[in-house]
Amino acid sequence: MKKKSFVMSMILLLSISMVLAACGGKEGGKTEKASGDGKGGKPKFVSILTGGTGGTYFPLGGSFAKIITDETGIKSNAETTGASAENMQSLKDGNGEIAFTQTDIASYAKEGEEMFKGSKVDNVKAIGTLYPETIQLVTTEKSGIKKMSDLKGKKVSVGAPGSGTVANAQQILEVYGMKFDDIKKQDLSFDESVDGLQNGVIDAAFVTAGTPTGAVEQMTATEKVVIVPIEADKAEKLIKKYPYYTIDKVPAGVYKLNKEVPTVAVQAMLVARGDMSEQAVYDITKALFENLDQITHAKGKLIKPENALNGVGIDVHPGAQKYFDEKGIKASK
Repeated sequence: MKKKSFVMSMILLLSISMVLAACGGKEGGKTEKASGDGKGGKPKFVSILTGGTGGTYFPLGGSFAKIITDETGIKSNAETTGASAENMQSLKDGNGEIAFTQTDIASYAKEGEEMFKGSKVDNVKAIGTLYPETIQLVTTEKSGIKKMSDLKGKKVSVGAPGSGTVANAQQILEVYGMKFDDIKKQDLSFDESVDGLQNGVIDAAFVTAGTPTGAVEQMTATEKVVIVPIEADKAEKLIKKYPYYTIDKVPAGVYKLNKEVPTVAVQAMLVARGDMSEQAVYDITKALFENLDQITHAKGKLIKPENALNGVGIDVHPGAQKYFDEKGIKASK
């Protein structure tokens, strides 16, 4: 009888232990997902949130995913998204580990401004800036649009909802004394904008992306592409009010342009969830910045580790900072 009682007691204790272990596993699930597999904080998989297939983020994200997979052993893939603003919100919500964003959008998210009013994003940190994100107001020769004031009353795409392009379009129109009410605003992605321009559904489209932008480049097969200039005085006015902009240009030859077109740019940046382990982000940062020769997109040539801390605007992830410290890289003043 005593033996039977002892066995029953052991079974009961074992059952209780299993329940407690299961509960502990559930409580620790989020930490394990964010920090890794418990072996040096190395996750088994990371998702890179990019943008539309016609932009620059997506093809670059594909190259980044391959480098991360090959060099760190962490499986990775690139996901199409609505780009910058959507990506910051997705990381806040835990849907993804790494993302592309514009420096201006990251700053809005951190401060709870613009599209992030009342919804600050405080769990995202920078890996590093990458290259200029050129603001391109794209139209066609047949539209007759040659300058910003020609946009009044026209059907103009200002970018996909949730993208940083929307804020860029609004701010640029502002320095020209215009608002969205002055145009027939269309909320289209890069690819949708190109289709709209080619089919005559829209007259012009704001595109914020590295040049050459795939979707715009494809237009040259059937249309004579026109990039509307942002004049120097307007660019200076814009930069004075919104310091994250810089002077830029679309070079001659790109999109078969006969001459370069003056414009402005923000910076593209790679960010990570703040709860990713220091070791994982260090490994990823090292892999990316030491294998830039594997990037086939033209923008890969502009990505340099020595420039990666310039203009980030938000806190740098400790893992990325460790890599830059080892290399003696600091932000330029």
